[in-house]
Amino acid sequence: MNSDTAYCVVLTTVASAEHAEDLAKKIVVEKLAACVQVQQIRSYYLWKGEACNDPECLLFIKARKSQYQELEDFIRKNHSYETPEIVQLSITAGFGGYLKWIDEVTCA
Repeated sequence: MNSDTAYCVVLTTVASAEHAEDLAKKIVVEKLAACVQVQQIRSYYLWKGEACNDPECLLFIKARKSQYQELEDFIRKNHSYETPEIVQLSITAGFGGYLKWIDEVTCA
């Protein structure tokens, strides 16, 4: 299975565990990703000229690259941030059984 171009992990952050849970469930129910993992983190960043740090939840979204734009649009529509982090990381290798499962549970 050629995973060089087929699969990705999309990262996004949200302000609360409740928003993370809601967004994760919606993404999976809409079959835009096979799995979403949520991790509590602290982010340090500059926003509008001010140094900030806040607790956030980081979502690791396992998906097919062919659905990236639809997933990005969905996140933007359902996100509370003015400029949400939405970053795609390519999966360059992976266990074939897991990658096949991603195909099976996401839209074709």
